[in-house]
Amino acid sequence: MKNATFLFFLFSSMLLSSQQVKISGTVSDHVGDPMPGVNVMEKGTTNGTQTDFDGHYAIIVSEGAELSFSYIGCKNLTVKIRESVVVNVSLEEDLQILEEVVVSGYSIQKRRHVTGSVAMVNMQSPKSNISRALQGKVSGVQIRGVGTVENKNVGTKVNSPLYIVDGVPIEKQYNSIVQSLKSEDIDSRKEMNTTEAQNLYGQNAKHGCIVIHTVKGNYAIEEDENYAQITENQFQNVAVNPLSTFSIDVDKAAYSNIRRFINNGRNIPVDAVKIEEMINYFDYDYQQPTDKHPFSVNTEVAQTPWNLDTKLVRIGLQGKEYLNEELPVSNLIFLIDVSGSMSAGNKLPLLKSAFKLLVNQLREKDRVSIVVYAGAAGVVLEPTSGNNKENIMSALNNLEACGSTAGGEGIQLAYKLAEKHFKKNGNNRVILATDGDFNVGLSSDKDMEDLIIEKRQSGVFLSVLGFGMGNYMDSKLETLADKGNGNHGYIDTMQEAQKLFGKEFGGTLFTIAKDVKLQVEFNPAKVKSYRLIGYENRLLADEDFIYDTKDAGELGSGHKVTALYEIIGTGVTSAYDKEIPALKYTNTSSNTGFSDELFTVKFRYKKPDGNKSIELVHVHNANTQEMSKDFQFTAAVALFGQQLRKSAFINKTTFNDVIELAENGRGQDKNGYRAEFIRLVKNMNEKLVTDNY
Repeated sequence: MKNATFLFFLFSSMLLSSQQVKISGTVSDHVGDPMPGVNVMEKGTTNGTQTDFDGHYAIIVSEGAELSFSYIGCKNLTVKIRESVVVNVSLEEDLQILEEVVVSGYSIQKRRHVTGSVAMVNMQSPKSNISRALQGKVSGVQIRGVGTVENKNVGTKVNSPLYIVDGVPIEKQYNSIVQSLKSEDIDSRKEMNTTEAQNLYGQNAKHGCIVIHTVKGNYAIEEDENYAQITENQFQNVAVNPLSTFSIDVDKAAYSNIRRFINNGRNIPVDAVKIEEMINYFDYDYQQPTDKHPFSVNTEVAQTPWNLDTKLVRIGLQGKEYLNEELPVSNLIFLIDVSGSMSAGNKLPLLKSAFKLLVNQLREKDRVSIVVYAGAAGVVLEPTSGNNKENIMSALNNLEACGSTAGGEGIQLAYKLAEKHFKKNGNNRVILATDGDFNVGLSSDKDMEDLIIEKRQSGVFLSVLGFGMGNYMDSKLETLADKGNGNHGYIDTMQEAQKLFGKEFGGTLFTIAKDVKLQVEFNPAKVKSYRLIGYENRLLADEDFIYDTKDAGELGSGHKVTALYEIIGTGVTSAYDKEIPALKYTNTSSNTGFSDELFTVKFRYKKPDGNKSIELVHVHNANTQEMSKDFQFTAAVALFGQQLRKSAFINKTTFNDVIELAENGRGQDKNGYRAEFIRLVKNMNEKLVTDNY
């Protein structure tokens, strides 16, 4: 009987396996270029993946399934899976999405959902002539005809050539690194036209080829990405360190940047992992504020999923959400890096498409200016009304990449323009879009920090958007956003652009509270030790909490901020809890008058145009509850981040533990962001198995 049962399950398992098939392939655009970040879903299920930088994907689906391919700005495509296990597809542009927009009030709606009075904006208008604005101002740029910019070094326009360096073809994402080679390191350089290049190197050279021989003759790509060093927070003894003080962080760049590494099948630099930015990427069900303060406070305590000896504390802030028509008038300066390092497809071309989504949200009373910088800086669009989308789009369309990178000069010019057209009680903001590779004039992190600290006194806020890979300067961009009273995002796909400029438009651009600080005091009668998970680069001295001159983080409309603490209760023995020597002069006995309280959280913030802080106090009683779905998902993201950082506190947990926790906490997930997270963790798990095989 046992043998029969075993054979039955074996047969069932084999039958189930035979019903699954692995499909792989490449997704390209209408001209044949690979498309990264395309969503590939098995229709009718939550099973899906995304294409990597080279447009490749792989997915296991049921036999006879239908695959759906979707990407913002392109028409959705559905393919029925038959016998083939290799499915290559090409996506068509959807001009109605990106070039023809129905504008209703301050939001974008699909035409069939709009009633009443609307305005149709057709983006296929003649290009405006911006050549005069650039002529003689931006070093390294040649003007050919109306609004056409050519890269002098490469001799091409948008489509990049294939580089062959010392006999090795270079992947497109590294073109900007090759373009930064110094002339003294190059022995010879030959340019080939399309026909000649394709005859030698095939379809990869369809936009021409540049063959370079270096002086040393053994050139190898060395990525030059830069991240601030992070030292993981340790457990602190409450008896001698009862206070934990830090600045809030609404930045989300780390998560989309990590996603880029995973989708490309590459190792993730440890310091690229900022756990707080991973956690804050996701939406949580916090209550809207109901009193005079612009945010609500939410706290929760439950058993730590990765350690039975500890509890996990979740502190959540929910920024007040404002209707679009309630938001103040905007004076926006788009500060765009058009240097040679921005020529790759996931930099300036993606940037231009992303900014169109933002332009589509603007109202008549809003004003937009565009400043660009390469070898020098120049204004290519003077302040223009938000309803004049044709001119704004045209100015964006005409931008091309070439030359060196005078980022400091660009920042100064952008702030000068913002101050000149300053809107009192309005939203005055510079939006910098770059890979952060500044190499002319002010360029170091310290130079940039000093410049932005000086400029923020003007009342102009700074948002920073990072693009690209290979030479991405995360550390510099994070510094700019932190010191400029703004936020830092990383755009790797059009889906991410839609999230930042569509779903989270208000939070991205409109500050409702600045210099927001948190100070948590744990009750020594209940808590023996604690550690803050993440926020290592946001820690403040305890005394900084009450000083209004100390800079801290900003909260945008609808923003959510979450912080996690792992705590060890009194009477609990833990390997992570370090005993301290008895103190001779300091009384460390606890006050028994607050026996019901676990911790107190104090918040200080300023109004966007204010200089004096307002304080808010929240007390959490010593109750532990079952984890909500939101809390489970938050814990899953935190655990994954700690695993990527090789944390000392994860107790031999695996990626499978993260997947199980995230699945349990996925909830409704109407936008699919949590499902995407689960796919990323599964990809990491598969990579780990493959690497160890």
